[in-house]
Order: sequence, then structure tokens, then C-alpha cells
Amino acid sequence: MRDDEVLITITPTYSGCPAMDAIKEDVNAHLRANGYPKTRVKVTLSPAWTTDNMTQAGQDKLREYGIAPPVDAPSGCIKHFTPTEGVKCPHCSSDNTRVISEFGSTSCKALFKCDDCHEPFDFFKSI
Repeated sequence: MRDDEVLITITPTYSGCPAMDAIKEDVNAHLRANGYPKTRVKVTLSPAWTTDNMTQAGQDKLREYGIAPPVDAPSGCIKHFTPTEGVKCPHCSSDNTRVISEFGSTSCKALFKCDDCHEPFDFFKSI
């Protein structure tokens, strides 16, 4: 790396995440648009990313976007297993929810539906 280059290291949620190339391009574009013309994004798999790395701010942003973070799973839910019901709805905060599909919009999410507000939502699986 040269002195005038910005190096960003990112770790995917899944080692085979198909979005990594797009994420790298977005990070580079954002940096360049904000005055950093020489940038490089490096992807690393070690140490592996886990949902334990998710900050409170990150969890809040997922909810604002309509995605339930792993901490919104029912208490006592076994980590690394997708619950079948009871995930807190990011739209209305109800826990009257049920899984529709083990996989949502990406493989790191499951698709749920709220039986109170009737909205579908993704649940970010515990990794």
C-alpha cells in the first residue's frame, strides 16, 4: 500500500456472499466521491464475521430498514437455528410472527410474516 492510498478491509457475513463484488465497488465509489481518489478494498475471511459483531446501531438500522436482527428472535432460541415463530416484527414490534421460508432475499436471512400487521419481513439469521 502506498502512503496516499486508503485501504479498507471488509469481511462478508458468509464466505460465499455473492454481493461482495458489488459491496467492494460501492465502498470504492463512496470513498472516491468523498475525496479519496486512491482506494483499495480488501476482502478477508479471517477472523470470520459473526452476528456477535453487530452493534446496537447496526441492529437499529436493520429494523429501520424492515429487517429483524438476530437479537429479536425469541429468548431461549438456539443460536444458529432459524426460529419458526416469535421473531419481533420490525414494522409493528409484535412477536406474533411465523417463518414463511428458511431463505429470504439473501441466504443470510429468512422470510417471516407478521400475523398482526400482515407485513412480510426478513430476519437476519444468527451466524
